[in-house]
Amino acid sequence: MKWFVKCWKQYADFSGRARRQEFWMFRLFHVLVIVFFLMLNNLLAFGSMASVALTERPESAGAVGILIGAVTALCVLYCLAALIPSLAVGVRRLHDSGNSGWMMLVGLIPLVGGIWLLVLFCQDSQPGANRWGANPKE
Repeated sequence: MKWFVKCWKQYADFSGRARRQEFWMFRLFHVLVIVFFLMLNNLLAFGSMASVALTERPESAGAVGILIGAVTALCVLYCLAALIPSLAVGVRRLHDSGNSGWMMLVGLIPLVGGIWLLVLFCQDSQPGANRWGANPKE
């Protein structure tokens, strides 16, 4: 959890280096938050359908529909807010392995770009200091 908070504190910090642990823990908690929103939406939708089926009153689904829309809006707002720290930690991770942050643009290449970025994100830290700073492991 501390890595997730650390990335939010470094909201738009594209300089420096980020360890693999920092990068992957941020990704893990980011996915968990999104899964939480999706599960909440599914529970509300299922509850709404069950309520309509059991009571045979479709008007009761209106309030739940508004709630589902609100949860969806919250999820979209979270994803938009998390875009910058997500890019920033990705760039710092690339710096740690000795690559330029501009390598993030490789992800725009269909199919191959995502695989290539995954390999770069999984690489070990470059030993010692590099042009983006000291090794965070040391």
